[in-house]
Amino acid sequence: MNPSPSRPSQTHRPDPGRWRILAILLTTIFMSLIGVSIVNVALPSIQISLNASQSDMQWVLSGYALTFGVVLVAAGRAGDLMGRGGLFLAGVALFTLSSVAAGLAPDAAWLNGARFLQGVGSGLLNPQGLGMIQHYFRGAERGRAFGYFGTVVGFSVAIGPVLGGLLIELGGLHLGWRLTFLVNVPIGIAVIALGLKWFPRPLIQWPGRAGPRGDADAPDAQAAARAGWRSLDPVGSLLLGLAVLSVLYPFVESRTAPLTWALLPLGLALTGLWVWWERRTARRGDSPMVDLRIFATASFSNGVLIMALYFLGMTSVWVLVALYVQEGLGMSALESGLFGIPAALLSSWAADWAGRRVMTYGRKIVIGGLFLALAGLGLSMGVILLQAYGLVSAWWLLLTLSFIGLAQGSVISPNQALTLMDVPLDYAGSSGAIMQTGQRIGTSIGIAMITAAVFWTLDGFSSWHIATATGFGVISAVVVLALVFAYKDQNDRRKSGRAIIGN
Repeated sequence: MNPSPSRPSQTHRPDPGRWRILAILLTTIFMSLIGVSIVNVALPSIQISLNASQSDMQWVLSGYALTFGVVLVAAGRAGDLMGRGGLFLAGVALFTLSSVAAGLAPDAAWLNGARFLQGVGSGLLNPQGLGMIQHYFRGAERGRAFGYFGTVVGFSVAIGPVLGGLLIELGGLHLGWRLTFLVNVPIGIAVIALGLKWFPRPLIQWPGRAGPRGDADAPDAQAAARAGWRSLDPVGSLLLGLAVLSVLYPFVESRTAPLTWALLPLGLALTGLWVWWERRTARRGDSPMVDLRIFATASFSNGVLIMALYFLGMTSVWVLVALYVQEGLGMSALESGLFGIPAALLSSWAADWAGRRVMTYGRKIVIGGLFLALAGLGLSMGVILLQAYGLVSAWWLLLTLSFIGLAQGSVISPNQALTLMDVPLDYAGSSGAIMQTGQRIGTSIGIAMITAAVFWTLDGFSSWHIATATGFGVISAVVVLALVFAYKDQNDRRKSGRAIIGN
């Protein structure tokens, strides 16, 4: 029988090893995010060293994003059914091995193959991490745990470009970029060793195999035995994977192959077919990949929309800053990375601050973060336009972008905690993966849409100042839309009687 969306049980006995398990999860998140941010800095060196084409470079970024997004929800559901610890370590192992393959790549094709595998590894481990935080932490402790999660995200974003620049400087043109991949290896090995030591046993509970429940993360063994392998819903997994691929692919490849836009209506049709299949599966009494009734929970559906819109807009900020600083002002990649350090460090601090208070103030923290984002965007637009006339230095962006860092810490982690608050634990992994899939789709659409607006403006005005300010204006409009849904969620919580104190 499928669980209905409701509040998780309040009878919870905290696992004494939960904080060291959290340390393993956060170390892994740090590794995966460092791997992403370092690659952005290493792209020019990779292109020269491997004699790669522009299309090859596009796929170094896009291949990872595609496979990551495609496997997320299926991996989350597998973790719900089979136990999250084992799948988490499998994802870490795959990510680590593919980092070795990327670091030793003899050509661009090999590198892109390794990046595809990295995306699969990251897609496998990420929903397990969110599901394990939901399982091991409740109430104020869960807010703190997500706060630490946000702190690690902010620190990773800050240190990644700087570490990448240093490794390339130390290793030179042909070795430096390889070190940016190989730096993941010792971290991955340490995570696997500690996970094998500290994660509860068994690491995997195979669906359809009856027996006592030995893993706190595994579902009830008798229910798994009845559902068998059908619980993994392979048809639903395939349909959703193809739908996500069809939606994402045009946005990452449209510049080189405009005909790929034909995949977009196919992706929407596959999404409709997936919804039909999941409802049919539930009606037959089987376990669907995603219990669609979780979308009837307003906190979940609102939170997913807020996060998708936030990533649709705000992810492009740092892409635009890099383009403006390097292409518009002629600064180096290392100098470009320095512009984000104060924002990333403040993001870490804000995430910890917000995580400790989210269960007290609720959606107000997210709303305040979105207003900070609008303030940072407006002030940054002012600096960029004034710099065009020589009235201010571009380095004032260090200050104005700091508001965006505070916004990131105040929005992402608190929204995760609030969005997943009322989701049944049996669907913790798949529901968290749905939210992450929304982030990936939002990011891909946003970067394609906003950079297109920037280059269109650049063609018309031949000014990076005007083009970048235009991009920031588009981002502001998207953030306003996210703010609308944040207020809607606040009102829905009040009406449902589930408003957090202070909400």
